[in-house]
Amino acid sequence: MFKAIDPPAAGAKPRRTPLTREQVKGFWAVYAGWVLDGVDSVIYALVLIPALTELLPASGIAATPANLGMYGSILFALFLIGWGLSFVWGPLADRFGRVRTLAASILIYSVFTGAAAFVHDVWALAACRLIAGIGVGGEWALAGTYVAESWPEDRRKMGAGYLQTGYYFGFFIAACLNYTIGAAYGWRAMFLCGLAPALLAVFTVMRVKEPGQWRRHDARHGDVADARRAHPLREIFAPAFLRRTLTSASLVGVAIVGLWAGSVYEASAVTTLATRAGIDHVGALRLASIGAAILSCATIAGCLAAPWLSERLGRRTALGVYFAGMAGSIVFAFGWAFYQPNGLVAFMVSLALLGFFGGNFAIFSLWLPEQYPTRVRATAFAFNASVGRFIGAGVNFLLGAAIHGYGSLGVPVAWTAAAFGLGILILPFAVETRHQTLPE
Repeated sequence: MFKAIDPPAAGAKPRRTPLTREQVKGFWAVYAGWVLDGVDSVIYALVLIPALTELLPASGIAATPANLGMYGSILFALFLIGWGLSFVWGPLADRFGRVRTLAASILIYSVFTGAAAFVHDVWALAACRLIAGIGVGGEWALAGTYVAESWPEDRRKMGAGYLQTGYYFGFFIAACLNYTIGAAYGWRAMFLCGLAPALLAVFTVMRVKEPGQWRRHDARHGDVADARRAHPLREIFAPAFLRRTLTSASLVGVAIVGLWAGSVYEASAVTTLATRAGIDHVGALRLASIGAAILSCATIAGCLAAPWLSERLGRRTALGVYFAGMAGSIVFAFGWAFYQPNGLVAFMVSLALLGFFGGNFAIFSLWLPEQYPTRVRATAFAFNASVGRFIGAGVNFLLGAAIHGYGSLGVPVAWTAAAFGLGILILPFAVETRHQTLPE
């Protein structure tokens, strides 16, 4: 089931398999979905303070700094719960195909991100973010599975790295939108921009074919009766896959906890530091957008480096390097720079480090598909990602309470670095898949 491949001989120049037109078209379709997923995911982080400043009083809640932090964390956690519930897309993709399921997930997140533009209280915004999270959460597992199954063996590792950059190009696009549309027209216009991916969902269904590996598997085992008997969720907990499932879900959970330092609270921290430095409201919002752009560019670099490091060091060691770098960067940014009298410049510099090591998600994009056969691959990817999101949601509820109690987001966010230490301890128990082909 799992075949080893020989590394190229020393000095040999490997010849790459050419990509077909269908493979290129399919990649750009799922890549665009992942870009727009990134846009929709980060919009809320960018408009958090202005949106809650308006909606909390409309909900009978004072818009104090402590309440902004606490309710912001609650809404982030609800979004993550939606992400967690997105595990339902995995079994659907294993039964009905990657492409149609992917299009449905894109449609869900675009419609409910756009709907957030019309809310009048914080609870309606929470409902929109919860449902949008279900759609957003499906994209990573489905797009990652599609690329792994459709690209040739000698290209799929870099394909995973290329794919993961899309999410952070989305961050960059969202930062540009916030710098222009958000600063000029407000947070509602930003959410309205989230409707754009709905058009992509239609294109995906009409023009993109299922990956060859899934079509071959479906031809052999694809009747409805077999699909109903397969029980992919049950199978990923069978003895053959139990260790893979437990370690992968735990490691993804660690990475998602780091999102709160690596991207979610970046805009709030920059806005706070800019205001402390005497910069006006519009200037602070634009600095937050510049910070998001720095973070995005650095993360893209980290994503592109991840497959290269994974091939040379192995998946586990490469992820350990990223986890260690993320822990140090979080402590530097939120534990030290955030509290300096003139810490804005140091914090902006730290965003490059947070971004680069935040590229650890690219390792999961190539590693998770390698651990499971075609019949359960999408289910396993979606489940492992979803469990990690539930872990992240739980941590975020605690983080919101800590920010409220501490009166500042710096130290509570800095403590999330401890999760990466736990992740490094889990890594030796994970399965190494370097030099193995994608299982059928």
